[in-house]
This record gives sequence, structure tokens and C-alpha cells, in this order.
Amino acid sequence: MPHDVSLIALIAAGFGLALVLGLIASRLHVPPLVGYLLAGIAIGPGTPGFVGDLALAGQLAEIGVMLLMFGVGLHFSLGDLMAVRKIAVPGAIVQIAAATALGAGTALWWGWPMGEAVLFGLALSVASTVVLLRALEAKGLLDSTNGRIAVGWLVVEDLAMVMVLVLLPALAPLLGGGDAPPSGGDFKALALTIGLTLAKVAAFITLMLVVGGRAFPRVLWLVARTGSRELFTLCVITAAVGVAYASAVLFDVSFALGAFFAGMMMRESEFSHRAAEDSLPLRDAFSVLFFVSVGMLFDPQVLLDEPLKVLAVVVIILVGKTVAAVGLVLAFRYPLNTALTVGASLAQIGEFSFILAGLGLSLGLLSIEGQNLILAGALISIALNSLLFAAIGPAQTWARARSAWARKLDLRDDPLAALPMSTDRKLLSDQVVLVGHGRVGKHIADTLDRSRIHYVVADSNREVVEALRKRGKAAVTGDASDPIVLVQAHITKAAMLVVTIPDPVASRKMVDIARKLNPGIEAVLRAETEDGAALLRKEKIGAVFVAEQELAASMARHVAGRLIGSQ
Repeated sequence: MPHDVSLIALIAAGFGLALVLGLIASRLHVPPLVGYLLAGIAIGPGTPGFVGDLALAGQLAEIGVMLLMFGVGLHFSLGDLMAVRKIAVPGAIVQIAAATALGAGTALWWGWPMGEAVLFGLALSVASTVVLLRALEAKGLLDSTNGRIAVGWLVVEDLAMVMVLVLLPALAPLLGGGDAPPSGGDFKALALTIGLTLAKVAAFITLMLVVGGRAFPRVLWLVARTGSRELFTLCVITAAVGVAYASAVLFDVSFALGAFFAGMMMRESEFSHRAAEDSLPLRDAFSVLFFVSVGMLFDPQVLLDEPLKVLAVVVIILVGKTVAAVGLVLAFRYPLNTALTVGASLAQIGEFSFILAGLGLSLGLLSIEGQNLILAGALISIALNSLLFAAIGPAQTWARARSAWARKLDLRDDPLAALPMSTDRKLLSDQVVLVGHGRVGKHIADTLDRSRIHYVVADSNREVVEALRKRGKAAVTGDASDPIVLVQAHITKAAMLVVTIPDPVASRKMVDIARKLNPGIEAVLRAETEDGAALLRKEKIGAVFVAEQELAASMARHVAGRLIGSQ
């Protein structure tokens, strides 16, 4: 053919192999993303045969990251982000420091220079956006308290890595890269660079919150008025990719962070749910290309040349980061389930690690061996991450069955784990136990308040429980699938259990526990999809409501009431 078709060849080969190997992986009861990674290895320069264009693959993967983070922003409000700030900010900072220390210490033990060791440790400290979100979505945890904490933690990590990427060229001479160590004037320039970076990030966030929060919903509404599905989808994709690109060019923040804030601002629109649905096929397609691009970067020869070093890197990522994150979450008095979920979420590395490795290589701070070890750690940790998520439930059950310490983790001297002694006893009889105080839970609580029906909220988010108690509401913190939490909510004397989290497995477990403690209790459950609702209804464990269907039913009742009233 007379023209270059490298992009078409890459997409055709990448998607085709990803489909075949993903299907085989699924048949072997292995996550399909392992197949996508293997597809990338097959068309990468480390294996014989067709070799795809690495530069094009990287750009296509960046588009996938933008669309995925935009979709997360559409489901993640500023309130959600602020609600987890007390754990996400210090947790992310301490976890980055701990993982960096582990990686740098190991590299120094190998005899690497200090600058290379520090950069190596930083590359092992930051988790992959795409892998985290895919794992949370697969488990239905993205809208849960655990999911919000993990996403908030990741946003803080992204902000920290943006700072590192901007400052690294200026710090390179000090760390051993470049030609000469910095002089006094260079230190002044470094201080100016730090101040300018902070100012740019602050300006970006302010602009998005003040202007974007008003402009994006308005633009989406104007486009929706045209009635054109094509224009609406185009508007959504333009917002995701355009804002991400502009934020990177003008404010030096990452594509992922720019797209996330764009989605979070567009969430204020009444059409946000439709925007999420329209962008879903593209998000899924480009996220597959992300995993393919990771596989293309990997050189299998490193497994033969440096097997012990690869093993050390994998242990740091899977064990070191997980233990650090779990310990931090437990130190903040969150339940064991939350700690394990956040720990598993961060036990992998991805796109920021690749960017750091590439920049370090260009600045003379990182060797080819270091880059290959980072890529090997990323590939193996991504492939094993879904297995860690699958092991959360069994690990929690095993720990609680065999360890008195594990059983007491939720019973520490935590003032939020039990209701205050001053709680009026009249409010703890025939009450509603409301599990979850998110978007749905808040609406139910408001309705109960208007109807003067007393209730006790059980929520895993400590900040939510603290806010409720300041308003004089009865609330306890913890995972309601743990009998202790329901006992603290006085389930034995409750009239009704209302579960607002869209997890059919957890909902079923909560109802089972509640009925063992209170056989006559009535249960009302929420389901995210009709399939999930069908599973719960089949077991006849309580009334089940699907959010979209109930909204449609409420609208229909309103229309019918208005028409009947006018006749």
C-alpha cells in the first residue's frame, strides 16, 4: 500500500491477539487482562515476528487512561473526595515514602548510585490508575467506601507524581544525573520551580472547581437539547480528551488527573449517567490497548538474566506496599476489610512508573537494567493483582477464624465503633438500621427524618460517621457484614434493616446475620442492576429495589397523578 498503516496494523494485531489470548485466559479461570499483557509481549520487540509501533501504542494507552479517569470522575464527586481526605492524604504520602525507602534500600544493597536508587524506589511506589479501576469495577467496589478511599488515595499519589515529574529535571544534577552539581543559583531556580509547580496545580484545581463546575454541565445540557446522539457522544469525548490535553500543556498536570477533574465537574450535570454510558465502549477498548502497550514494553530476557532481582522487585510491590497500606489504614481505625481492599488496590505499578523510568533514562539517572526491572515488576504485579483481590475474602475469613487479634481489630478503643452511652434508649428500639450513607443512603435518611422515624447508620467511612454524630445522629463505623457492627447498631431490637450498598453478596450476608440476631426483622435491599436484583429476589430475603427502575416508577406515578388529578 502506498501509505503508512502502522496504526491500523497495531490496532488490528493488538485487538486480535488480545481477544484470542483474553478468551483463553478466561477459559482457564485467569483474568482476561493476563491475556492482554501476553498479547502485548507477542507483538513487542522482545519476541520474534510482527513488532508494533511502541510510540503509537503508548499514545493509544494514554487515551484509554484519560477516558477511564473521566468515567471515574463522573461517579466521584468532590464531596466523595473530601470525605476520604483524612486517610487518603497522609496514607498516600506515607505509603509513597515507605515504598520508596524499600526500593531505594534494595537498590543500594545491589550497589546502585543513590540517585538511581531513589528514582527506582519512586517508580515502585505509585500504583496504576487503570489496573486499580478495572479491579474495583470488576468487584463492584468503585462506589463503595473502600473504593472511594482507594480512588482518593490514588488521586493524591497522582498529584505527588506530577510534582516529582516536574521537579526531577531540576534535581537531576543533585541526584547524580546531568553534568554538574547545582550551585547556589541553581538552588534558587529549584525553589522557583517548586513554587511555580505548586501555583500551577493550585490554579488548575481552582479553575476546574470554579469555572468547570458551572461550564461543563451547561455545555452538556446545550448539546443534549439538540437531540443528536452523535453530538452528545462527541461532546463527552471532547471534554475527556480535550481537558486532559489542555491541563497537561497549560498546567503540567498529568492527562489522568486532568480527565478525572473534567469528569468530576461534569458529574454535576443531570446527563452525567448518560455521559458515562456513552463513553463506556471506548473506555473498555482503549483500556485493553493500555495492557497491550505494557506487554510490548516488557523484555522477557530480564527474567533469565536477573531472576533474583525481579523477585525482589515483585516482593516489594506485592508485599511491601500491601503491608504498608494495610498497616496505615488499620492505624486510622478502619475495618480489616477496608485495609485489605486498599492494600490489594495499591499492590501493583503502572503508567506513572513507566513515565518515571523513561524520564530517568533520558536524564542519565536510571540504567537500562533499572528500566527493565521496573517493567518486569509492573507486568507481574498487574497479572497477579486480580488474584490478590480474589483472596481478600478468604484471607479475612481465615484471619478472623484463627486470630483473636484479627477479631479485635474492629473492637479497639475506637469511640466511633459503638454508640455513645448518652444515646437516648428510645431511639434504639424499633429503629431502622441503615447500612451506608452515600448518595442513596442520604436520600433515605432525609426521608426518615421528615417522617420522624429514628434510625442508626452503619458506615465504613469514619468521616461520614463523625459528621453524622456532630449533627446528633446515631451512627457507628465498621463493615456491616461483621456481626459486631450490627450488634453495635442494636440490630437485635431493630424493626428494619436497609442496605444501600449495591453488593448482592455483602447484602445477603448482612441479612443472614441480622436474622440470626433478630429473626423477625424486615430487610430492604438495593441492587445496581436487574441481574443483581434477580439474584436477591430469587432467595426471597427481602424487598429489592433497582435505582434506575425505581426512579422511572416514581416519575410514572407523578405523571399519572398529575393527569388523574386534572380530569
